[in-house]
Amino acid sequence: MIHRENIESYPGTLTDLAVEIGNLRYDALAEFLRTLAGKLAADAAADSERRRPQLAAALRDGETGVAAAAAAVDLAWQISAPHM
Repeated sequence: MIHRENIESYPGTLTDLAVEIGNLRYDALAEFLRTLAGKLAADAAADSERRRPQLAAALRDGETGVAAAAAAVDLAWQISAPHM
């Protein structure tokens, strides 16, 4: 697998992409973050199987942080949804 520095199918910069993702409705943003957390967890498992324990641990830490962000954004959605 090749890890790129940009997204081939997205014409903007990573900063542009971050803004676009940040502009999602909170429920959609939380879903995106949960999906990203799942990807990091899968990568961690793959690296663990390849006997790369430090990399796997770092990716699990990333997964934990992104999952926590998803939970916080879920709460933001619960707070804001009645007003939308």
